[in-house]
Amino acid sequence: MAFDSFRDFLNALDKAGELARIAQPLATELEITAAADRQMKKPGGGKALLIEKPTVNGELSPFPVAINSFGSHRRMALSLGAESVEAVAQAIGALLPAKPPTGLREAFRFLGGALELRHTRPKLVHDGPCQEVILRYDEPPAANNVQASRITHHEPPPCPSAPPPLCPPGLPTLHTLPILKCWPLDAGRFLTLPCVVTKDPDTGGRNVGMYRLQVYDQRTTGMHWQLHKVGARHGRRHYETGTRMPVAVFLGGDPVYTFCATAPLPDGLDELLLAGFLRKRSVELVKCQTNDLEVPADADIVIEGYVDPKEPLRLEGPFGDHTGYYSLADLCPVFHVTAISHRRDAVYPATIVGVPPMEDFYLGSASVRLFLPVLKMSLPELVDLALPAEGVFHNLAFVSIKKTYPMQAYKVMHALWGLGQMMFTKYIVVVDDDVDVHNTSEVLFRLCANTDPQRDCVFTRGPADALDHATSEPAVGTKLGLDATKKLPGEGFQRQWPPLINMPPDINEKVDKLLSGTGL
Repeated sequence: MAFDSFRDFLNALDKAGELARIAQPLATELEITAAADRQMKKPGGGKALLIEKPTVNGELSPFPVAINSFGSHRRMALSLGAESVEAVAQAIGALLPAKPPTGLREAFRFLGGALELRHTRPKLVHDGPCQEVILRYDEPPAANNVQASRITHHEPPPCPSAPPPLCPPGLPTLHTLPILKCWPLDAGRFLTLPCVVTKDPDTGGRNVGMYRLQVYDQRTTGMHWQLHKVGARHGRRHYETGTRMPVAVFLGGDPVYTFCATAPLPDGLDELLLAGFLRKRSVELVKCQTNDLEVPADADIVIEGYVDPKEPLRLEGPFGDHTGYYSLADLCPVFHVTAISHRRDAVYPATIVGVPPMEDFYLGSASVRLFLPVLKMSLPELVDLALPAEGVFHNLAFVSIKKTYPMQAYKVMHALWGLGQMMFTKYIVVVDDDVDVHNTSEVLFRLCANTDPQRDCVFTRGPADALDHATSEPAVGTKLGLDATKKLPGEGFQRQWPPLINMPPDINEKVDKLLSGTGL
């Protein structure tokens, strides 16, 4: 199922009882964060919020703010147009060949080919709702003056039966967009849910990533792409050649775009190809007004611009990050805005990150479920994998395997550390296939019961999350693998392994019948 806009998605959440509307004004400075954080900390992720009257420096913004839109397993499934994330994972698994590939790279190549065969390639159209209202900046900018023009391709549709702020009367700027200052020590306002479009200058391959943007002024933001990200690789090529780098940022549209921008796809596999498959309809793209990139025609808001490799980097941050701590100020490229466009009924989607659990946990969990079939192609012993909320994505992974030979747990650990963003995982705990890795209590019980610390641990070094403040050096750290599986003689264990205490199923069934109606 495809959504025609982010508002269309919010209407679906509303019908499903997953959305709460806040009619009274809430400030983009801290207040929206405080309201959203309370929902995210509730069991199951609380509800999505639509703040209908956000204020920016005390002034009403013409754009409502949607937040925590992906913050539950049910909302995550709805964003993918499915009853459950597991159903989508099964659909992806059905695309994969019966013959296992020789490695993960080959598995993703199979997947990319299968997606193409499903007619999910994006297609270019002449125009779209994302360009109903356009502010285009003259270049170079006049001192203390913004030269802008309003361009409309269609007659304005009648405003829906919604509050007046949903019908913006003026032109968009970085000062009128309800961009959040999330936490008290943040350096300013940050776009937190932007889909950032770049192209490989050598191959022309597109990447859609998610990198925060700190607003410096009406014309510039920081571009926080980290060392290991594909956008950063594209940027390095432009810095090597000294050529200006076109960048486009879009927000909203079909919510599947946001998910795909966060998904751990390998470099070279177009996120919009995956989006077309998930929404069962090719993504329609429109050409940007001021550069040669394309963005989804149904996006809510588009910010166009460029990064100039000939200018110095600029200080960006601090920012209250997904680690639960502030990432400190650092130097980043500057993103210069050349145009902003939007739908007339645009919604500004946002999120916050911080001490878990947060909304990003559900986005990450969905990625694990969807790509587990691909992982199993090269790791057939893999049964399940979980990234607990406390591990904030990269810090902790629980893995269950069907163990058949000695040291197999270590083979799986090293294989996972070699896979994309799994290289950042600080701790991997491997358990047997009878353990539910989504039950942290059960995993910790097996970890404590089944390990001898000296024998069952392995340390290694490798790349670390650039936001990890605990490493001695930036982006370089130590990993710890823990084998909590049943030990085999070939692993130096010569004693008898005791059975786990369990009651036979027939006894449990008999007692259930005997106690039925007793209230026990």
